[in-house]
Amino acid sequence: MNITTLAKHICMLCSLMITQLTWAAEMVPTFPQLAAKSWILMDAVSGNVLVEGNSDQRLPPASLTKLMTAYIATMEIIRGQIGENDKVTVSENAWRTVGSRMFIKIGSQVTVSDLLHGIIIQSGNDASVALSEHIAGSEDAFVDLMNDTAGDLGMNNSNFINTTGLPSQDHYSSAHDIAILARAIIYDDPVRYTIYSQKEFFWNNIKQLNRNLLLWRDKAVDGLKTGYTDEAGYCIASSAIHDGQRLIAVVFGANSEQARAVETQKLLTYGFHFFEAHTFYHKATVLSRAKVWNGAPNQVTAGLADNLILTMPKGQLNNLVTSITMNSQLIAPIAKGDVIGKVEVISNNKVVHSVDLIALDAIDKGSIFRCVWNKINLLFYDLFN
Repeated sequence: MNITTLAKHICMLCSLMITQLTWAAEMVPTFPQLAAKSWILMDAVSGNVLVEGNSDQRLPPASLTKLMTAYIATMEIIRGQIGENDKVTVSENAWRTVGSRMFIKIGSQVTVSDLLHGIIIQSGNDASVALSEHIAGSEDAFVDLMNDTAGDLGMNNSNFINTTGLPSQDHYSSAHDIAILARAIIYDDPVRYTIYSQKEFFWNNIKQLNRNLLLWRDKAVDGLKTGYTDEAGYCIASSAIHDGQRLIAVVFGANSEQARAVETQKLLTYGFHFFEAHTFYHKATVLSRAKVWNGAPNQVTAGLADNLILTMPKGQLNNLVTSITMNSQLIAPIAKGDVIGKVEVISNNKVVHSVDLIALDAIDKGSIFRCVWNKINLLFYDLFN
């Protein structure tokens, strides 16, 4: 075999290897339909949806409603409006609430922290009502907070009528919305998120187990909550972290407690096996500097309002590159947060994602002398560019 023939064979072999590697990287099998009414798998860091089925369908959320109840309570703690050790007097209204219970006694005083544990671990309807009354004066007033918070989070397919998830007309949410809420719970208050991983809670001489079976079956799972009513079926919002990657899985309307755990496990296994997340840039990091006409100073720093994170099928991230483009002729004044360019993520010469590049600081308008001088320079700049 001469050198020319050998070279041709080597080239063919290399081409075949590249083709096979590319094919393997892009080969992500279609996720099969789950045995549930709706479901979603979300990358927690980026909020990107990896796979879903009817995830925006409005359905009764059962006790997944309590995720919103608990989230608002933890935000009130962070804001200093209530304290974890505050004593809450249990009303007759809370004590009489039907369904799953923490078994708090009428007229007794229970700390906010204990009520949170009763809501999250024991799914106590009585605890949900008691805590809502403590925060807002009444459950109805608290429900207004729930719907306002849902709007702020972008939960566009949710409407709450109560704090418990007991069946009620026009009380609904969606798998996608619950995933959005779960993401907020995880990242807005990571300290109290650890409650969701606790397997049991002992109160009033009664030990109740967390109904999230995955906490026993998968060490990567560390939350969140289950729900069930005859109307809703078996529901679950769960999260797991593996090799630094966190996923959120939500399932609505499974047929049994076992089924919701099995179907959720399918989602998490699929996500960790076939996808990976990559952070390209962190928010507020200086990515570029640009000249500002008439500015004092005459340069502006540019970066991103949020982390630039993409979740892609494994093996495809190496094919991605980023490109930063600044707007031409930036003229003062410029406010902090003004859009002054673009950051694009490119794969095979195709833009797959684009985000705004913003000013990280404000640039005031300079002196009259500077403005006149820059106007002359700008005239020549336009003439020759």
